Amino acid sequence: MRLYLLSCVFCLLVAKASSQPSYLNCNNDDEEGSGTNCVDIKALQERLAKLELAINYPFVRRVGQKYFVSNKKRDRFQTAVEFCSQRGLELALPQNQEENSALTEVFGDAFKTVWINVNQKKAEGNFEVDMNNRTLIFTKWGRGQPDTSIRDTGCTMVGENGLWNVTQECFLNAFVVCQL
Repeated sequence: MRLYLLSCVFCLLVAKASSQPSYLNCNNDDEEGSGTNCVDIKALQERLAKLELAINYPFVRRVGQKYFVSNKKRDRFQTAVEFCSQRGLELALPQNQEENSALTEVFGDAFKTVWINVNQKKAEGNFEVDMNNRTLIFTKWGRGQPDTSIRDTGCTMVGENGLWNVTQECFLNAFVVCQL
């Protein structure tokens, strides 16, 4: 199925390269001069690159323009960050309820937690920024979270109910999910 999808996208790109109808002309010389009917080849190439990366994982969920991918393995927080980073990706961080719900779809066994990309150092944002110190635009903290008793380092996970929880036990094994 994945190979079929890639071949379809490839065929579309080849068709685009070989024959370009006037409505695909990107030179802004259409009747209104607006270029509004122009297909953005760069955007198509970026989507194809994302798709090529995504098909290499047994778990893939597309939400809007974002893909969540996972090898459905669990590991400690630092290993999760390294796993994503080594692949040029980031640890997952939902930006809305739909994305948050998609993360819970990776669950398949008794372990029902996923690490997410919230800054783990309380002093560097009090769990209100991601690992790149960007302000969180969406949160879904569970009751009493983020845990104000955490003095230094805490790692954030999404549980089966979709609620976020900070734990000092960053050595726990939770699912590793990256985003692209």
